[in-house]
Amino acid sequence: MQTIDAFSASTAEEEAYRHVLKGIRTGRFRPGTRLIPEDIANEIGMSRMPVREAFRRLSTEGLVLIRPNRGCVVAGLTTDEIYEVFEIRSVLEGLAVRLATPRFDADAFSELDRLLARMQTNGEGGDDWVTRHRQFHEYLCSYSQRPKLIRQIARLHVTIEPYLRIWLHHAEKPLSADEEHRVIIRTLEAGDPIAAEATIEKHILETAPALAAFVAQTGR
Repeated sequence: MQTIDAFSASTAEEEAYRHVLKGIRTGRFRPGTRLIPEDIANEIGMSRMPVREAFRRLSTEGLVLIRPNRGCVVAGLTTDEIYEVFEIRSVLEGLAVRLATPRFDADAFSELDRLLARMQTNGEGGDDWVTRHRQFHEYLCSYSQRPKLIRQIARLHVTIEPYLRIWLHHAEKPLSADEEHRVIIRTLEAGDPIAAEATIEKHILETAPALAAFVAQTGR
């Protein structure tokens, strides 16, 4: 049986983990930023130990690096690694959508339309758009009913999301983004799992060159 102290410790670690994860995802903690456990512990009102445990968890997910004499540093990506993340995402999300396609019903399509409308309302240059975009893709993948697959995809989104936010603050997103998402919905409505898989793979891979070029040019 889990003791109250053990439960409190695991709850504190989860809170610390989510706090740092949100900071990485939103770009508050950018690649190369050193994370100081005392500072983070003070922010959320806890001891350093749960924060250090959260760092270890984030390290196993590849989101931070724990180095001797440097402490914990937010991991960054090279342009080659950005391409790799999108390549892996395309395969995993393609699989998720292929599995999900037969499960979509009228309610699911209504929700996708609602999520797409929220993306349009937020525009393409703000942080809210990135959040809504992620929610759209998360909803697509959720219908695969494969929890391990969904968690792997979510980690890839966290890795790339800070770069997307910076990019969309400094560069214009192609105006075709809305139409691309509508094509995804129409393909799902047609009910062909293989076509849906190919469509989502193409959609994801087409983002990589522009984002990688931006990172190479700006050094961000």
